Amino acid sequence: MNKIVKPEDLKPLFKEGMSIMIGGFLGCGTPHKIIDLLIQLNIKNLTIIANDTSYVDKGIGRLIVNKQVKKVIASHIGTNSETGRLMNLGEMEVELVPQGTLIERIRAGGSGLGGVLTPTGVGTTIEEGKQKIRIQDKDYLLELPLKADLSIIRGTIVDESGNTFYRGTTRNFNPIIAMAGEKVIVEAEKIVKTGQLDPDYVTTPGVLVDYIIEGIE
Repeated sequence: MNKIVKPEDLKPLFKEGMSIMIGGFLGCGTPHKIIDLLIQLNIKNLTIIANDTSYVDKGIGRLIVNKQVKKVIASHIGTNSETGRLMNLGEMEVELVPQGTLIERIRAGGSGLGGVLTPTGVGTTIEEGKQKIRIQDKDYLLELPLKADLSIIRGTIVDESGNTFYRGTTRNFNPIIAMAGEKVIVEAEKIVKTGQLDPDYVTTPGVLVDYIIEGIE
């Protein structure tokens, strides 16, 4: 099945107040062309789930600067001064999650699990409002799964069926985020015919992908 669409075909998917997971690490492996489209549409009150908020002039950071985001769930925000400024002013909610915990919560959401148990954060402010479970004389926090209305990811080589290969560190959060969105869009650096991508190189299977757009190399 050919899942390739044009950017304008994606417009009906984006709605005010929706939750979006975005792949990448400080812009590496981030679907920049789809972010361009989001900025063009100027859809507001988004909840963004991602590893970070990048920089003020790059990737997810541009959505922050454009004041399209009401809440961020991320592992760090230190490279984007605007995120911290809006958080301190009370104009945007920020939920900081330890990086390992964040990806496990996303994985749990994509795998249909009820949550994950982790010792990370026990005895700190991270545990506030969370259920603590004691197992074999050790305390764990129950961290709830994360899902989103939409996951947007970036792949290096993608075939027409959505099977996706990620080169190097662009892999980062993308494969796990692809599991946890109700709909998944992949922005491809290169698109090939179905069957041309060696199955041994496929990280995200096409069954998880709903739409493909050609990205920026």
